[in-house]
Amino acid sequence: MYDCGIVFSCPVFQLVTKFIIFIKNLLNHKPAEMKNLQVSKIEASDKITLKNASLLLDNLTEANKIDCVNWKEYLYKPRVEFRIGHAGDLILLKYSVTEKSVRAMETEINGDVYQDSCVEFFVSIDGQHYYNFEFNCIGIPHVAWGSGRNGRQLLPVDRVKEIQTRSSLGTEPFQVKNGSFSWELCVLIPASCFIHDPGLIFDGLSGNANFYKCGDALPEPHFLTWNPVGTPQPDYHRPEYFGKIDFE
Repeated sequence: MYDCGIVFSCPVFQLVTKFIIFIKNLLNHKPAEMKNLQVSKIEASDKITLKNASLLLDNLTEANKIDCVNWKEYLYKPRVEFRIGHAGDLILLKYSVTEKSVRAMETEINGDVYQDSCVEFFVSIDGQHYYNFEFNCIGIPHVAWGSGRNGRQLLPVDRVKEIQTRSSLGTEPFQVKNGSFSWELCVLIPASCFIHDPGLIFDGLSGNANFYKCGDALPEPHFLTWNPVGTPQPDYHRPEYFGKIDFE
């Protein structure tokens, strides 16, 4: 008979056990299968503006749900959808949200819009860096670029001002309001805002992206994603969990 005490104290056995545990943890946190999003090109007879972009998106694109609840500590799930299209040198985005409470306190470009009722679009063009476009529910933008959470570079305010937004909640800031609220935000992002990819045209472009809804300072903080995120705690700055995005 083997001496179990000797076996379990054997250095080789301990190394094998640690390796098995490592592999199990790795498998438990592996990225989920990526979603694939096809972005249609929108051909318009008139110039695309905030006045007609919403209707164009409604008529020519499909609604996509932001409904992944990845963290059991944050189970509240507002109803959130987005539509996306492009016009060669322009991205059209429309978010539709229904939630219990809303907040819009941030008024500074590149401020902490994530504290408010916030929708976000993270996209990587080169597979190594990504842009994060974040908007609170009155359309105030925050835009940065980098390879991860740390060391991100804010885009110049003058360039961020080229982004156009239109919210059904208007443009004036307000404290938390409780009840039942439905709101829409339409966004036009010109290719010129992708300052680290000069001359960018979206036709035929492939990349990776994720879409989010959050509200850190709301009565019920929540962290929804389009593509699942497999981190232990909420973390949107994880490009390994981006889905695939292909522009027509």
